[in-house]
Order: sequence, then structure tokens, then C-alpha cells
Amino acid sequence: MAEVKKTAPGGTGPGEAPGGTGGRGGGWTRFVTARPRLTLLVALVLTALAVLAGGGVADRMGSGGWEDPAAESTYAAEALERGFPGSRPNLLLLVDAGAAGADAPAVAAEAGRLAERLDAEPGVDGVGSYWSTGSPALRSEDGRKAVIAARIAGEEKDAAAVLDRIAPAFRGTHGPVEVSLGGDLAVRHEMQTVIQEDLLRAELIALPLTLVLLVMVFGSAVAALLPLGVGIVAILGTNAVLRGITEFTDVSVFAQNLTTALGLGLAIDYALFVVRRYREELATGADARTAVRTTLRTAGRTVLFSALTVAVSLAAMLVFPQYFLRSFAYAGIAVVLLAATAALTLLPAALVLLGDRVDALDLRRLLRRGRAAGKAAPASEAPGSAAEAPGSAAGGDGDGDGAGWGQVAALVMRRAPVFAVLTTAGLVLLGLPFLGVKFGTADDRQLPVTASSRVVQDQLRDGFPGNPGGGLTVLAEGEATPAQYAAYRERIGALDGVARADGPVTAGGGHAYFTVVSEGEAVGAEAQRTVAELRSVPAPFDTSVTGQAAVLVDSKDALGERLPWAAAVIVLVTLLLVFLLTGSVLIPVQAVVLNALSLTAMFGAVVWVFQDGHLAGLLGFTPTGDIETTLPVLMFCVAFGLSMDYGVFLLSRIKEEYDVTGDHEHSVRFGLRHTGGLITAAAVILAVVMVAIGTSRVTNTKMLGLGVALAVLMDAMVVRSLLVPSVMKLTGRLTWWAPGPLRRFHDRFGISENDSYNPSPTPGVIEVSEELREPASSRQ
Repeated sequence: MAEVKKTAPGGTGPGEAPGGTGGRGGGWTRFVTARPRLTLLVALVLTALAVLAGGGVADRMGSGGWEDPAAESTYAAEALERGFPGSRPNLLLLVDAGAAGADAPAVAAEAGRLAERLDAEPGVDGVGSYWSTGSPALRSEDGRKAVIAARIAGEEKDAAAVLDRIAPAFRGTHGPVEVSLGGDLAVRHEMQTVIQEDLLRAELIALPLTLVLLVMVFGSAVAALLPLGVGIVAILGTNAVLRGITEFTDVSVFAQNLTTALGLGLAIDYALFVVRRYREELATGADARTAVRTTLRTAGRTVLFSALTVAVSLAAMLVFPQYFLRSFAYAGIAVVLLAATAALTLLPAALVLLGDRVDALDLRRLLRRGRAAGKAAPASEAPGSAAEAPGSAAGGDGDGDGAGWGQVAALVMRRAPVFAVLTTAGLVLLGLPFLGVKFGTADDRQLPVTASSRVVQDQLRDGFPGNPGGGLTVLAEGEATPAQYAAYRERIGALDGVARADGPVTAGGGHAYFTVVSEGEAVGAEAQRTVAELRSVPAPFDTSVTGQAAVLVDSKDALGERLPWAAAVIVLVTLLLVFLLTGSVLIPVQAVVLNALSLTAMFGAVVWVFQDGHLAGLLGFTPTGDIETTLPVLMFCVAFGLSMDYGVFLLSRIKEEYDVTGDHEHSVRFGLRHTGGLITAAAVILAVVMVAIGTSRVTNTKMLGLGVALAVLMDAMVVRSLLVPSVMKLTGRLTWWAPGPLRRFHDRFGISENDSYNPSPTPGVIEVSEELREPASSRQ
């Protein structure tokens, strides 16, 4: 029988400096607990400054960012904008003449006046129309509608300001015609407006629902408000950071959705973990300051590690050139670090001031008493009973007494091979639809069918022989004769998949361009093959191809080139951080593999629902038959980071118990018992926030919100509950193995949640902290 030594809670054990500072981080712990009012005052001032600094950030953001700035298509587009503004119109006026027809004299005269007025507007270049060019591509097949095309030059925000200024003067009825505005600029501008409106609605949905769930989890209204406060501070601080970043680079408006989701979700995760541990310490008889110090030395370290793993996953998007992805890295890193900082400063300071009043206003207890009015209270709910102790089921820590989760772990580990095989097979099966993924680019069909610019684009797509503003453009640079230009036009016009080739349009100085209309969809497989073939056609001058299909091809190439680097960053840093947490070689590998498995359902659902169109009517979006190229990368980085968040919570508690007892199977059961309810509660709340984001009318935002919500729930309820304990049972004590040099490295630099951890315990002696002493039956 092993000798058992006990240490008092918060006491000094091996590896802890006298005085209970816990070594690293002790100075910060002492500051937060000794000066809680000063800490909260400084935070309040900084938050107020963040509100001022972050005001109007959405107006400075863009709605594009899918293209590679160093790609051939981007170079050609910029050169054409400088030399041939009319070659790439981004504003289209759809002129509807009704029964009179576009060729009626009165209609033509009014259209001419509109074109002249548009050409006279500052910032508008390259005005052309069906009536000035006679191009059949600019008139509808029924002859009732025609197009005036123009380009508003300048940066995206400047161009949007010009559009806002001129749109009221052109939209509406003008004599015999009705004018509607479309084009790429109008689509992006309306998308930005819709996203801002949807984000406000998502916040109005998420905040009250989150508060209700937090009250259900904590029981106490006071405790429930603390995570919301942390989340609001993180969101406001991130908006200020993004406002500063917009001074130096482009930032996508889509990033605000991630700010809200992660700001609330991670703040709640971290606050749940901190408050639960704080309640455990209070339950051992510790005073508020001692409980907070112990919480920061233990759960605080786990929160810090969790934040680092999530931040690293999001930081991997910085390796990509598209500012759409980089924007999520900016927002994600900022909101994760701010959420962790607030959870490790504001929250502990508030807990010190609240003390045991953190459990004040226990609404569930009031409801129970209301139902029991006129009846004698059961002994289990008598004052001072376990039912009212902090951390109990009534106290609402998201765990209850954890017995149910302990039983789940025991069942899974008894049938470990069965659960491991069936769970893995099920996850792989759910991911199979992703094998049929087709990548595309975002267009106006991201918007709801009632959006004004979407209505115009639908009419152009369905009613015109060629999509004005679409197609491909070939930039030609270098001196050439008319015969050489003509020969080149013949060669590209003869390519398979090319419906028509026009040009050249010249500007002197050896600059010209050709327009190419491909068969099929503007960004379909045929158009993408045409891009490759155009780039391989020999010419006596330099050529560059641009257009929607060319941008898509170049974006896919850029993502494919950088994706291995991003994956390597995530995997290597995750392996290092989990090793520092556990000291094991096998656990980090397990964490990476199981995290990847947890994402299969998300990717399978994305293809089955959003690409193939199942549930499109229920969810209210238009399926296009493909997935925007950057979305899977974004969803992987976000969902992988959040999965690691929950993984760190579970592994840290398993490792803490293993350091104390040396009993592998017991430690796994103990870890799931003490974090299963916590992780599930956090996952459900985060899923609610992501579903609120998923109510957006923009398809990409809907896909992001609903997809990540599914991934979070699968990770918490399937992977952490079934796959992790079954795999750890199968690997046994080998789970904790590491070669000598790595073991010594971990002994020196590793982090453990257990302050009394002794990396070289005396054989046959188990150190058991008083706080962990409980009946054997309850520790199974």
C-alpha cells in the first residue's frame, strides 16, 4: 500500500516557493489580489478609451480581400485601371425601358443624358454604354434593358464614398426609363452594410441568450454577469486595435463577426474555468484572496496556455497574402489575448471584492423555493447543506458533482476499442462529402435575393448574352503591329471554351487589351481552364490575364503554396505547447490528430449544405455549387484553435491529477468528471454565439457561424467525451512517456497546474492535496 502524504490547500509543496507565490507569475498574482480596486479602475479607463478609439471602425473596413496582391491577375487589373479605366467597370446602371425597348429614340436620348451626367461626376471614369458602343453584350436578350458601365477609381473606401454620393441621383425613374445600380462596387458596398446590420442583430440575439445560459450554468446572476463583462471588454478592445490597424493596411469587415464570436465565447470559456476553480477553493475553506491566488496559479496557467494555442492557430492566417484571411488573424489574436488578459486581471480583481458573494442572487434556488412554497424543505436543500455549497450542483458550476461524467468515462474506458473505432469511423463518414468540394469565389449571390445590387446582377446573369463586367481581360504590353494583334486575337478566339474574343483596344506606348468571354459560368471550371490556356498562348508581346476566373485561379495557387506553411506553424507550435503542459510525447500527437478529426463533421456539412444546396430553403441562402476558396482555411484555423481550447482544459486537469496520484486511468476519469460539464456548458454557449452569427443574410458569414458551431459541439460532446478517454485508455501509461532529454527539458521549462508537482516523486509515495481528498466512490 502506497504511503500517502497530504498538503493543505494553498500550502507549500515541492516546487512552490515559500509564501505561496507559486513561482512564476507570483508578482502579478499579488498585485491583482492586493489592489483589486485599482486594477478595475485602470481597466475601466482603458475600456472607455477603447470605446472612443474603436468608434466607426466598420466604416473604415473593406468587403473584399480575396485576391493575392502579388498575383498576375492583380498586376493586370491595376495596370488596366491606370491605363484603361473603362476596361474593368465596377459600376453598372441597368436601364429598363419596359415595353418601349432599349432602341426607342426617347430611351436612347435619356440614356445618353444619363451617361453624360455620370461621366461628369468627379471620380468616375471609363463611361460607356450600349447606346454608345452598340455592343450586343450590353443589351438584354428581350431588348427591354441595356447597360451603362463605368468605373469609380481609387481605394475601396474612397470608391464607396463616391458611390454613396452619386447613387441617389441615378437610382429610380428618369423619364421613360427605370434605373437600378449594380456592379462589383455596388455589391461589395451593400454587402458591407448588410454585414453591419446582421452583426448588430447577432449581438442582440447572443447577449440575452448567453446571459440566460450563464445563469443556468452558474445559478448566480452575479457570477453570470462576470463572463459577459470580460467578453464586452475584449470586444471593445479589439475594435480599438482593428481601428489602429486600418491606418496601415486593409481590414475586412467580416473580421468583426469573429471579434464578437470569440470575444464572447472565449471570455465565457475562461471565466467558467476561473470561477469554477475559485469556487472549489472557497469550498475548502480558503478566504477570497487565497482562493484567487491559488486559482491564478492553477487555472490561470491553463487559461494562458489555452489562449496561446488559440492565438497560434489564428496567427497562421498571417502567412496568406489575402487581406481577407489576414484580417481574421488581426482580430482573432487581439480578441484572444484581450479575453485572456481580462480573465486573468479583471475577473480575479472582481472575485476578490465579491468574495463568497459571487454566488449571490442564486435564481435557481429562488425558483426551487418558489415551487416548494408551503412545503417543508428537503434535507438536501436545508441551509448550509451541500446543495448550497459553492461548486455544487445547486451552486451551478456547470459540472454538478460530476458523477455522470465520471460514469461516462468509466463506461468508455471499459469498452475503449469499441468507442475508439466507432467514433473515429463516424467522424470520418461525416467528413466524406468534403471529398467532392469545389472551390469558387464570392459574388453577389452571397447577398439575399431581395438586395438591390443582387437583383441587378441576377438580371444581368440571366437575361444578357454576356455578363457585363465579367469575362476575362488580357493585358498586352509591348510594341506590336496591327497584324500581330489580329493574329493573337485569332489564336485566343480559337481556344476551346472561348465564346468570343474582341480587341485590341490600344492606348499607345505599347499598351492594349483584349476581352474574352468564356463559355459557361464566369468562374466555373471551363473559365478556369480558359485562364490557363490564355496564359500559355504565345505572343510577340507580354500578356497578363485578369478577371474573376483569373483571380480565383491565382487565389487557389496562393493558398495551395502557403497552406503547408500555415499547417506546419499550427502543428509544430501546438505540439510544443501541449508538451510543455503535459511532458508527454504522445499526448501532443494525440491532441493534433483528434482535433483534426473533430473538424470532419464541419467540413462535410459545409459541402453537403452550402455547396450542394441541402437545407438552402430552410437556412435562406442561394447555393452556387462551390465554396469560397478562403473559407475552409479560415474555418479550420478558428475551429482547430477552439478545439485546442477545450483540449487544454481537459488535459490540464488530467495531468494535475496524474502528478498527484500516478494513476493513469483514475486521472482520465477524474479529468473528465471535473471538466466534462464545464466544457459542455462552454461549448453550448459558444455554439449559441456562433449560431447567432450564422443568422446573417450573407452566405459566407452564415457558413462560418453554423460550421464552427457544429465543430465546437462535436469536439466537446463527441471527441472530448468519447474519443479522448478511449484513446488514452488504449495507450495506457505509455501516454506519459518522453525520452530523457525531453523529460529533463519539461522538468525545467514545463508548466503544471498542480503547484505541488514533484517531477521525481519518491517511489511508493503519493502526494495528495487536501483539496482533492474525497471519498473513493466519488473519485471514480
